[in-house]
Amino acid sequence: MSLIGYARVSTRDQNPASQVAELEAAGCTRVYVDHGESSRLAQRPQWIACLDRLERGDVLVFRALDRIAGSERMAIDTLMQLRDRGVEVRSLTESAIDTTTAAGTFVYSIMAALAQLRVDTIRENTRRGLAHARAQGRVGGRPSVMTPDRIEEARRMRAGGASLAKIAGTFGVGASSVARALQRDDALQATHTGEGEPIEE
Repeated sequence: MSLIGYARVSTRDQNPASQVAELEAAGCTRVYVDHGESSRLAQRPQWIACLDRLERGDVLVFRALDRIAGSERMAIDTLMQLRDRGVEVRSLTESAIDTTTAAGTFVYSIMAALAQLRVDTIRENTRRGLAHARAQGRVGGRPSVMTPDRIEEARRMRAGGASLAKIAGTFGVGASSVARALQRDDALQATHTGEGEPIEE
């Protein structure tokens, strides 16, 4: 297990030294720092490097949640992705955000439940909307964030050894979106190169 720190300042003239000092005092063996990068951007260079460095059992430490995410939705998505990877998180100023403690784990479980509720609600609303559109003779649906060009680039990056987290950060999407897009493309290619039998979903 390693304690990995992440610090960020929004402008080039700001000094992240105090954040770095706090993270090192908390026991971080490595601190990644982004200068002049907005928290609303997923493709921050050092943030991507930090995500690539994190392994199962590691603890990501930061001063406050706004250092890693610029919105509530982005924060929840990021925390859930880290949880799925087996990475713990700890905020130095927000005691509720610390999955290494029982109280923090409880808060984390609530956030996970809210995130799942949001996903389920969106899925159900989409299902109803598509059913209504089909009933009226229309075919609808939101286009995928992973366009054919992005899928091709994702394949090139994967072939070069890039992780799903790094690819997702490059495109500003979730790692699960990248994984699903690649899986769908694999299935489509298998259909085209097979004996004509469709692949059931």
